[in-house]
Amino acid sequence: MALKIYYEKDAPIDALKGKKVAVIGYGSQGHAHSQNLRDSGIEVAVAELKGSDNYKLALEHGFTPVDIKTALDGATLVIVTVPDEVQAKVYAEQIAPNLVAGQTLGFCHGFNIHFKYIVPPKDINVVMIAPKGPGHLVRSEFQKGGGVPNLIAVEQDSTGDAKDIALAWSNGIGGARAGVIDTTYKEETETDLFGEQCVLCGGLTSLIKAGFETLVEAGYQPEIAYFECLHEVKLIVDLMYQGGLSYMRYSISNTAEYGDLTRGPRIITEQTKAEMKKILAEVTSGEFAKEWVNEYQSGLKKFKKLYEKDHDCQLEEVGRKLRKMMEWIDSKEI
Repeated sequence: MALKIYYEKDAPIDALKGKKVAVIGYGSQGHAHSQNLRDSGIEVAVAELKGSDNYKLALEHGFTPVDIKTALDGATLVIVTVPDEVQAKVYAEQIAPNLVAGQTLGFCHGFNIHFKYIVPPKDINVVMIAPKGPGHLVRSEFQKGGGVPNLIAVEQDSTGDAKDIALAWSNGIGGARAGVIDTTYKEETETDLFGEQCVLCGGLTSLIKAGFETLVEAGYQPEIAYFECLHEVKLIVDLMYQGGLSYMRYSISNTAEYGDLTRGPRIITEQTKAEMKKILAEVTSGEFAKEWVNEYQSGLKKFKKLYEKDHDCQLEEVGRKLRKMMEWIDSKEI
């Protein structure tokens, strides 16, 4: 599809002015969307579990959280921000019975709609606004007068104005200030999962661990290996973040750049790329989604075992010790 980007002039907030928005969940994205929309002059009802940490946070931020049924009553837009793995249950038990024809369901990620764990009735609009940044950034950039770029998708347009409502939502949280990129539920969901698994999380953590282990097994001090294989990743990623691969290569030494260009392709080979294609196929077929849903429903035994193994590995133990030496990091130990 041809790239299409919307800005504030294309996304009038009028579609939500004088109307109620319900935000289901006051977590990472929920707290940002709720506050930004309220600051944009929109009436916001927050639904959150009474007594939870997020419930208390919503109170601190000036909201009076209610149950889902109350939040949905009279809402034009219902934004679902609870985690992927609980969305289908929350939808089936609390959202679906209280939906009214003509309402708009909004999601920040397409997982449950795309893989049909949630199938809304045909008389409901289904849209998505997916900020390309965590909730705290969505909030802080809005407060500075800016915004985080958003993705927009319309899965169902029952009323004829679903896109207008989604664009108004994006405007209300600051996304239209930066730009709103047209996409589909399929594209957003599948690229998001692939990126997390092969590059951003899975690929990067496995690369860091392999590099650290290689140096330690060769007799080098774990502390030195930590600095070279984990700590300095941020320095390089920050340069890429600012100006892409070219700016990073411009900023590092010629020695590092030559090593990058000649040795990198020996690590990420055609075999690696072939495995990436297999992972993409697992994503697009729904195989990964089914595996994750089954894992969650069966009590997360495999998930917890793998997590604990990495949490207690030598790389993490060394890192906890070294981070205490670097006050500027504001380390977060879990």
